Amino acid sequence: MINPPYYASDSRYDAGMKYERCGRSGLLLPRISLGLWHNFGDVDTLARSRDMLHFAFDHGITCFDLANNYGPSYGSAEETFGQIMKKSFAPYRDEMVITTKAGYDMWPGPYGDRGSRKYLFASLHQSLRRMNLEYVDIFYSHRFDPDTPMEETLQALVDIVRQGKALYVGISKWPAEASQFAYDYLAGRDVPCLIYQGRYNMMDREVEKSGILEQAARCGVGFTAFSPLEQGILTDRYLHGVPEGSRASIGKFLKADSITPALVEKITRLNAIAQRRGQTLAEMSLAWLLKDSRVTSVIVGSSSTAQLADTIRCLDNLNFTPHELAEIDIVMFS
Repeated sequence: MINPPYYASDSRYDAGMKYERCGRSGLLLPRISLGLWHNFGDVDTLARSRDMLHFAFDHGITCFDLANNYGPSYGSAEETFGQIMKKSFAPYRDEMVITTKAGYDMWPGPYGDRGSRKYLFASLHQSLRRMNLEYVDIFYSHRFDPDTPMEETLQALVDIVRQGKALYVGISKWPAEASQFAYDYLAGRDVPCLIYQGRYNMMDREVEKSGILEQAARCGVGFTAFSPLEQGILTDRYLHGVPEGSRASIGKFLKADSITPALVEKITRLNAIAQRRGQTLAEMSLAWLLKDSRVTSVIVGSSSTAQLADTIRCLDNLNFTPHELAEIDIVMFS
């Protein structure tokens, strides 16, 4: 059977998605972005990946977050996206914000890793070919490289924008002092840093403690949170142990022994708060991030359209009472 042509839903901007201005730029990002870290590689079925991408766009998710080594295997998430871009999304390219990154290992040898100018340019050229794109909207330095001069990494980002290979640039997981250098360097060359991407959720608040979240806001830089559900811990998935097929059961990024009785007790208490709010724990966990205007967008993963539909429902209630916020903090830090 031949798949019918894809036509985006006429109601895609009336489906409840909200959009937030990214820092001091003119760019609006959806409060929910779709990340392709998992479930879009060559070990996954193209049909399921296609269905999730179509569903996301049909429901107002316009930002798709990739990196050179997303898969598995490395590069295959970009290849999957590229196939769908060519067959489905090409007419809608100007309605999308497509991001990619370079910074972690991608190919063997000394030129396939970290933050050198050679690596960043070579990686982006490969990414564009895989995704069937002429440019990306946002290109990130995926991590801070202490062994490469910051000026080299940042000037590569400047030149990437000036050559039209990216419209904006961002940084991910850079420490605060280096981030300030990056913001100043890029602004001084009229290529301001658009966005900082960092790990942030109810359990992991390091970007608050380190001042990175406030620093980005002060410097007019947007912030997007990855791992907003702490690898699935901040959902109802582990309320009754480790189910078969879950990330913890597979054990690659989340180990089964990390699902301790004490952790289950915490998420059980959080789940009770969510139920009182009329939300699932996942919906409340996302809403907790999006209540803060400093958080431009959260990057969610998905393994099905049903899961993505549940995720989007978090936007129905982003308001928390002071009592609810205090109760969440007591659970997390008691």
